[in-house]
Amino acid sequence: MGSVKTRRMPRAVREQQMLDAAVKTFGQRGYMAASMDEIAELAGVSKPLVYLYLNSKEDLFTACIRREAAALTEAVRAGVRPGLGADRQLWDGLCAFFTHTARNPDAWAVLHLQARTHPEPFAAEVAAMREEIVAFVTQLIVAAARQAHRDPDLPEREVAGLAEALVGAAESLADWANTTPGVSARQAATTLMNFAWAGLGSLMEGRSWSPPDHGRESSAP
Repeated sequence: MGSVKTRRMPRAVREQQMLDAAVKTFGQRGYMAASMDEIAELAGVSKPLVYLYLNSKEDLFTACIRREAAALTEAVRAGVRPGLGADRQLWDGLCAFFTHTARNPDAWAVLHLQARTHPEPFAAEVAAMREEIVAFVTQLIVAAARQAHRDPDLPEREVAGLAEALVGAAESLADWANTTPGVSARQAATTLMNFAWAGLGSLMEGRSWSPPDHGRESSAP
């Protein structure tokens, strides 16, 4: 194969071009199977240029994670408009999340499937993104509780658990939606909203489910 000829362009633009190719390759082939040769060819540059810009395969993968994590969190935050009702804010946030993951399936595969199944520092990068999203959802749940005029507010631990559960459900549902033909981002958001808000709405109104009395539980076989 002859050497790849590249036209001159600003470094920042060239680097984004390499990251685009890397995200597609990592997302579709996985971190271990992806090669720098393949990424360079897809980006239309030489392999030495990839190494010059991004140092190593590990650094390239880390750069992909950071870029896509920032894009996802920004999409979710931008999708939520302050001042609306708590249910509408949650709905808008879910729509933004599922729309972004549907439009960027390779990026979602990098974040949710590839990075989380490999050792540090990749998992730590994704964990930081997840913590930011969970914190954002926590704020929405707290706002919903205040909107419902709950006094006292929901216990901090309960709010944290609800946020973790909601984010975890969204992550799993995004995987399912991206691999199930005919499921739109709006349908995925509606599914999770129906599942989550029915319970959250009751909780905000003071109607919470309680476990059965321990003495009346049937013993497991």
